[in-house]
Amino acid sequence: MAKVFKKTSKSGGLTLCLGKRDYVDHMSKVDQVDGVVKLDTSEFGSRKVFVQLACAFRYGSDDLDVMGLCFRKDIWIHQVQIYPESHKPTLTDMHNTLMKKCGDNSYPFSFEIPNNLPCSISLQPGPEDKGKSCGVDFEVKAYLANDKCNPDETIDKKDTARLIIRKIQYAPAQVGAGPKADICKGFMMSDKPVHLEASLEKDLYFHGENIPIKIKINNETNKTVKKFSITVEQTTDIVLYSADKYSKPVFNQEFGETVDPNSTYESTLSITPVLAENKEKRGLALDGRLKDEDTNLASTTMLRPGVEKDVLGILVSYKIKINLMVAGGGDVTVELPLQLILKIISLIPVHLITSSDPSLFSLSQKPT
Repeated sequence: MAKVFKKTSKSGGLTLCLGKRDYVDHMSKVDQVDGVVKLDTSEFGSRKVFVQLACAFRYGSDDLDVMGLCFRKDIWIHQVQIYPESHKPTLTDMHNTLMKKCGDNSYPFSFEIPNNLPCSISLQPGPEDKGKSCGVDFEVKAYLANDKCNPDETIDKKDTARLIIRKIQYAPAQVGAGPKADICKGFMMSDKPVHLEASLEKDLYFHGENIPIKIKINNETNKTVKKFSITVEQTTDIVLYSADKYSKPVFNQEFGETVDPNSTYESTLSITPVLAENKEKRGLALDGRLKDEDTNLASTTMLRPGVEKDVLGILVSYKIKINLMVAGGGDVTVELPLQLILKIISLIPVHLITSSDPSLFSLSQKPT
């Protein structure tokens, strides 16, 4: 069943409608945002209706905006006037479907999202935090005003309808060879070293997918490798407003296998870092969250050549650490880079859905 997401202003004069809320960044271009606004113009007078798409970085909750201090920084904004009509977009299948569903007085709009903007990311709040999460979000807003770009004009909240959408990263079509790392470390009182080698099968994994790690240990010393651990760390680099960079573990497991002196060990061990095991970690980066819908760990930031990092707001990366604990000798550690990406599930093409069969539609009015 295809959903039409809608939000109606408190005055009842505006109803913002979208056919989807996830828009995929294909690296070369981003899905176009097509929607309609259904209007009741009886009390508009000389005022106009605009639709705005904004990408912004949120520092904190709206209730922290006190004493004129704004906790939201706009990264990119674009507006169009839809009433009275000043520019009518080329109608798409999505427009036609929404306009048939919404009926008369439905006005279409379209936005092209530049491909140099960040994907949606939210920083996980603590158990007692309230309000909207910090992070990067995209918002479509329909509103009634006198001027398109007058920062001093006060827009009444009852004449505004908003929907949060997500810009999500698309996984590359071709998967490359996986990374490999090795180290050879010597110890006091032993004339030979420990060799540790680790590798992945491919360079990219989907959220929730098992990640097999091939591990080889050649212990040529007279010491015993007591055990080893595998840790996945998420590094979040907030580049927009400060040099705030921190790492948090999203997976950790110890393995009790020992490797005796002058012996070897070889195995493939599977791990799966998931958000479900990290729900209480404040500040963890997540893919943008829509209210009342679940999400996952943030996808790895895919950097394009020539794009300024500051514009991306938040950079997310992962690494796998394999650490051997050697009796009386310390640790032996290697690191592997890890790319985690959201798997996109194909939806029914909108042009295959017709309003002649109402069972294919449900109008979902969800708050943002």
